[in-house]
Amino acid sequence: MREELADFLRRRREALTPEGRGLPAGRRRRTPGLRRDEVARLANMSTTYYERLEQGRGPQPSTAILAGLARALLLDADERGYLYRLAGHPAPAARKPGGFVDPQLLSVMRAVGTTSPAFVADDLATVVAQNDLHSTLFGHVAGLPGWEANMIWCWFGSARWRRTVLNPPDQQAAIGRAYVAYLRVVVAQRDYDENAMALVTDLRAASPEFTRMWAAHRVSRSYASSVSVHDERVGRLDFDCAQMVSSQSRQRLHTLHAAAGTSSQERLTRLTQDIHVLTGRG
Repeated sequence: MREELADFLRRRREALTPEGRGLPAGRRRRTPGLRRDEVARLANMSTTYYERLEQGRGPQPSTAILAGLARALLLDADERGYLYRLAGHPAPAARKPGGFVDPQLLSVMRAVGTTSPAFVADDLATVVAQNDLHSTLFGHVAGLPGWEANMIWCWFGSARWRRTVLNPPDQQAAIGRAYVAYLRVVVAQRDYDENAMALVTDLRAASPEFTRMWAAHRVSRSYASSVSVHDERVGRLDFDCAQMVSSQSRQRLHTLHAAAGTSSQERLTRLTQDIHVLTGRG
C-alpha cells in the first residue's frame, strides 16, 4: 500500500496551514499546506525519511513513526486507524475511560435480553456489561476487581465455571485452546502492552494447563462457537455463540443463541419469566 500511503500523507500535509500548527507562514511558499521538512520536524523524524514515505519508498514505518505522523498531521481517530492499516499495522485501540461500555453494543445487548444471554467484553475478554439472562446463568462478573471479570481467567481459574459447562472433556480442552489462541492474537495486536502481558503472566502463574497451551503458540481471532451449560432451575441449555466487534472501541458483544433442534429456547423463556417475577417486572 506504499502508493496509497504516500498519497494520503501528501494530501493531509497539503490540507494543513502553518498557522494551524503554530508555524510562521512566511512569504515564499510555493505549495499549499505544510512543507515536508515541517511535517518531519513535528513528527520527530528526519526530512529524508519523510520524503521517502511520500515517494512510496523506504522500509515499513514503525508504529512509533506512525504515531508521530498522526500527531503532526492532526489526524482524527478514523484517519489514524486508516494510516496504520495503510502501513501494514493494526489500527491502535482508542483510549477509553474506565468503566466505558460501547453504546452501540450495549443497545444490542439490551435488545436481545429476553431471548439470549449476552455480554460486552473488551479485547482482553474482560466483561464490562451483562444482561440479566447472562448474569443469571453465570453470575454477575462485570466490574469485579482484578481479573475476576475476565473470561479467560474465569475459565482457567474458576472451578465453578468449568462445572457449569457441560461440554465433554475433549470439547472443554478445545474451548481452552481457543481462548489461548485468541489471547495470542490480541497480545500481539496490543504490541505486548502492560495490561496484556500482566494477564498472561498471572495466567501462567495460576494455571499449568494455560501454560502448556500458551507454549503451543496457536493463534485464532475468535473463541468458542458453541457451549452447553447446566442451570439448576431449568436444566441443560445448548447454545451457539455469536460475536459482534466494534470498530470504534474494539469491545465485543457476545450473544448465546439457543441451538436449533433443542428445547433450550423453551427453557430460556421459562428462566426469563422467573427473572421477571423475582425482579417485579412480571
